Amino acid sequence: MFTMNQTRVVEFILLGFGNLHSFRIVFFILFLIIFLSTVLGNLLIIILVSTNVQLQSPMYYFLCHLSFSDLMMSTNIVPNMLGTVLSRGKKITFIGCITQLYFYSGTIVTECFLLSVMSYDRYLAICNPLRYSSIMELKCQIFLSLWPWLLGSTLNLTAIFPISNFNFCHNNTIDHFYCALSPLQKLSCSDTSLIELEAFLYSMPLFILPCVFVIVSYVYIFHTIIKIPSTTGKQKTFSTCSSHLIVVGTFYGTLIGKYMIPSKEHSMYINKIVSLLPTVFTPLLNPIIYSLRNEDIKTTFKKSFWLIMRTFS
Repeated sequence: MFTMNQTRVVEFILLGFGNLHSFRIVFFILFLIIFLSTVLGNLLIIILVSTNVQLQSPMYYFLCHLSFSDLMMSTNIVPNMLGTVLSRGKKITFIGCITQLYFYSGTIVTECFLLSVMSYDRYLAICNPLRYSSIMELKCQIFLSLWPWLLGSTLNLTAIFPISNFNFCHNNTIDHFYCALSPLQKLSCSDTSLIELEAFLYSMPLFILPCVFVIVSYVYIFHTIIKIPSTTGKQKTFSTCSSHLIVVGTFYGTLIGKYMIPSKEHSMYINKIVSLLPTVFTPLLNPIIYSLRNEDIKTTFKKSFWLIMRTFS
């Protein structure tokens, strides 16, 4: 076990929500249902878009990547969280902890840029419809979908490598349900000022700039929609981007709630509650928003469902 005179640890203990007491089973069942619904909902979107000709368009192609990103987020965080609920804490190896932090931060970065790519797609479709097909050809779609993954998988390595060399000389207990940067900094007896500076500097290009790009795109989109003479035309055009706009608002709203509010003003328990938003609820909300507000997906789902029912009847 870990002792005070050690400078390296081989494992951490995630406390999670250890003080649930009699609500432990209820909490576990609730979040197990949320996790299964998240996996099923995002897999369903990926399968529907991949197997139906009606959904073979750039918008749904990028939606597949967003759903896969949500799957990565949920499967990276929630299983360990459920384990902490059942056992009132869960051991995770040092390598497993760093790996979880890498995939968490990488997925957040990837989703930021995927949402900006999706806003660019909507901008072209609404503001420049005559050139949309020629610009958004297959090569362009592949390029636009790959670079968010490339940025998400490489840029956070500059923070992960220093963290992996931290010395931990107090204890190995993380009062959280996943390996987040802030608890690791608090446990470390190394100088973490460089990591704090990197986190501040990277927040501009990795989070703020994509958000600004989305806002500017929608300023042009709204300006174009306003110029449409008929009310029906305005509603029809706006409906093509309303789901994406809601997803963007949900995603950045949860990030603001988690990162922009100073943590010193909140207890660790409140911090864990807020952390549920981007890690648990957002991956569930995205497929719900797109499935409930998108007629193409609803129609395709109904056709596929009845086709499967007739096949097995």
